[in-house]
Amino acid sequence: MTAFPQSRSHLSATLIRESFVSLAIATVILLLWLLTIYGSLFLLPDARTLPIVVILAVIVGRSFLHTGLFIISHDAMHGTLVPASPLLNDWAGRVILSLYSFLSFQKMRACHQQHHRTPAQAEDPDFYPGSFWVWYFSFMRTYIEGKQGWIIFCGMSALFYPLLLWFHVPPLNAALFWLLPQAVSSCQLFYFGTYLPHKRPVGGYTNVHRANSSEASRLWSFLRCYHFDYHWEHHQYPHLPWYKLPSMHQAHQAATPKSAERL
Repeated sequence: MTAFPQSRSHLSATLIRESFVSLAIATVILLLWLLTIYGSLFLLPDARTLPIVVILAVIVGRSFLHTGLFIISHDAMHGTLVPASPLLNDWAGRVILSLYSFLSFQKMRACHQQHHRTPAQAEDPDFYPGSFWVWYFSFMRTYIEGKQGWIIFCGMSALFYPLLLWFHVPPLNAALFWLLPQAVSSCQLFYFGTYLPHKRPVGGYTNVHRANSSEASRLWSFLRCYHFDYHWEHHQYPHLPWYKLPSMHQAHQAATPKSAERL
């Protein structure tokens, strides 16, 4: 008679623990993002006076952290950011995705759920059977067309022009350290999270998810796109947060012969 209450209590404790871990990691990424955007816009001198190595390092760092914002919101779309509280999970996802690029959490989640139901098929809003750039622009158009495009334009303008006119941020700094990382991040996410995993292989798709996984090391996979390239694992276990994908990838590598198909 007490088995069910105990199981329920254990489940609640697990969800609370996982929520704490996910929120702690997300907080670190968000704080680093805030610190770097403040430092690059308000503390660094005009980019024209900076060595090219410093400029590139800041762009790479800012782009990587900006990608991290999307990864956090992506976990929220799957309910894994705060699994103990769906309300807080969705609220956090909306805030983070707005910080990323004023995108609609509701539309993004609906499209992403459809992507998981029909990956790399005609019904998949993220899929387009074309070359990289044609596919990329088709992918982007899905999320920025119509009303959403105006929301993004107005939101970006409301931030960009005050930075220049009120806070006297050097225009080149704003372009290189705020706008450019957003473009780089979108390409990074698309390349490692959509194009490479779902591009049709020469011999055709070999598993129901129509997805391939990278064989990159854990560190390299993290640096590439927060383990988004372990993409078969994500489709197979969508309930897992991004930082648990390497362990699942390693487990499948150990259990599956190199020549076996992932079904």
